[in-house]
Amino acid sequence: MSIIEIKNLTKKFEVEGHVITALDGVSLSIEKGDVFGIIGMSGAGKSTLVRSINYLEKPSEGVVLIDGVNLEDLSEKELRKERSRIGMIFQNFNLLEQKNVIDNVCFPLEIAGVKKKDARVRARELLRLVNLEDKEKSYPSQLSGGQKQRVAIARALSTNPQILLCDEATSALDPQTTGSILSLLREINEKFGITIVIITHQMSVVTEVCKKVAIIDSGRLVEEGEVEKIFTNPQSDAAKELISGREIRYTPLESLDTGRKIRIVFRENSAYEPVIANTILKMQAPLNILRADTRNVNGKAVGEMILGLPEGEELQNSIIDHIKEAGLTVTEVTEE
Repeated sequence: MSIIEIKNLTKKFEVEGHVITALDGVSLSIEKGDVFGIIGMSGAGKSTLVRSINYLEKPSEGVVLIDGVNLEDLSEKELRKERSRIGMIFQNFNLLEQKNVIDNVCFPLEIAGVKKKDARVRARELLRLVNLEDKEKSYPSQLSGGQKQRVAIARALSTNPQILLCDEATSALDPQTTGSILSLLREINEKFGITIVIITHQMSVVTEVCKKVAIIDSGRLVEEGEVEKIFTNPQSDAAKELISGREIRYTPLESLDTGRKIRIVFRENSAYEPVIANTILKMQAPLNILRADTRNVNGKAVGEMILGLPEGEELQNSIIDHIKEAGLTVTEVTEE
């Protein structure tokens, strides 16, 4: 059952007399209880999209339905009430520096008219959830980035939302802290069934925690589906670039002295077979391993390699066929 339906969403801005199209006819359906990733490069339009879900940005065209309710049909008062069911966390945390931790978590409840005593009971429950019960009297300036984001998560959960929007929520954090925040989000999803939408430019975030993903490029939806399927066999140029092109910053592929390149993906059932060695032995030809990586994709170890093939189209095609026969996914790697 879909909790979020986005239909033909378009958002245009006028900047110095020029019309900029940030979103161009985007349609998405997000199921209740899902962890859904929206990924794209900087400027792709993903943050505009997530802000349209709760109508912080009102679309120029199109429809946003939350549990079947068209946000366009709501009055300002009704819209504020609907937004209370949609929590949001940001890259820069957005905490109130003059308030301590517990008062930050209580703040949305105070706005909603909850009694101070009841608000503090709820806040302490949430601080235990995010493992910050010993920091309730601390101020944001005394916290690490990861602790600040945990406070922001507790605050976002204070009004018992059905949906949690995360706009680049881990971009300012180091990898270890990012992992702990993603584990916390997964725990929240599993424990409370809250639908989580994660906006990011990092494919590692999507593969770590998301079940499904939509890829945005220049304001358009170019690919969507299950994370494992897209990671294994990306179809759009944007997906290929996000997965293999720029995120892993080893030697740039275009600088490596090789011709035709392929990307192969190892799943769990093929990880123990010496496919590359067997291919070299059978074909009596060298294969150049240009890049190798292993990732956690929905709790499964998935490996990928970029291989440089020897010269000769017939030999190259024979190598590709042999690798495919071994059960591996093979895609071409192209550089512009």
